[in-house]
Amino acid sequence: MELKQLDDVVSPLLKKGQSLHHIAIHHADELMKSERTLYTYTNNGLFTARNIDMPRTIRMRPRKNVSSKLKVDKSCRIGRDFQCFENYMAEHPDASVRQLDSVEGIKGGAVLLTIHFVEQQLQLAFLRQHNDSQSVIDIFDRLYFELRMDIFIELFPVLLADNGSEFSNPSAIELDAQGNPRTRMFYCNPSAPYQKGSCENNHELIRRIIPKGTDLGRYSQEQIDLMMSHINSYSRKKLGNKSPYEVFEFQYGRKILDAFHLQKIPADEIILSPELLK
Repeated sequence: MELKQLDDVVSPLLKKGQSLHHIAIHHADELMKSERTLYTYTNNGLFTARNIDMPRTIRMRPRKNVSSKLKVDKSCRIGRDFQCFENYMAEHPDASVRQLDSVEGIKGGAVLLTIHFVEQQLQLAFLRQHNDSQSVIDIFDRLYFELRMDIFIELFPVLLADNGSEFSNPSAIELDAQGNPRTRMFYCNPSAPYQKGSCENNHELIRRIIPKGTDLGRYSQEQIDLMMSHINSYSRKKLGNKSPYEVFEFQYGRKILDAFHLQKIPADEIILSPELLK
């Protein structure tokens, strides 16, 4: 009887793409079992959900070395390379870093721009029809207009991007239409994605919902916002088992989260699988 009660709680949530850690912390009083015990039960086939339903079991696969074929004007990195970034952060230790990246679907199709708030682990995602620099500039211009200058400057003091061509016009991002400085932008070293690893790790959650090779053009920005609401409501051990949404809300307030079109999803309703967008 006890096992069935555990199964009734654990298996449906596992099949939604939630981890045993997330389930254990949000149902501690109900389950009365440690996270390690739940892993043992799952691995031994005692639950309806199987080992393969656990997200890490699916995600962990050998890494492939993929060389970038994008050619970028390297002059845009003068004064903005990773050494310059480290020097700037040493001089401004209280400055917060936001990591930029792109998530691709099919070759030549729509892509996502992701903006990752490192300390809060909150991530934004914006749908772009083409992976070009103008689409990135347009998003920052829109955020600057919608958030107001003072809030934008507070939220985006330092940006760290890779060397993709979509980030090859840093001046248009750093300055507003009147030429006023609004942020500082820097680049990782070539072939060094680990230098913005926090952003890369968060992409694993996006890939649980939108697997690689999926045409992103089939989704609307509203669907992408829904996906990010679920991802940002997901508890993180590094945040003391709080969600990025909760940590960000405490620091910056809910109005900004509303401006980002994010909402808090109750723990048991979080879905981190393709079922979310069907």
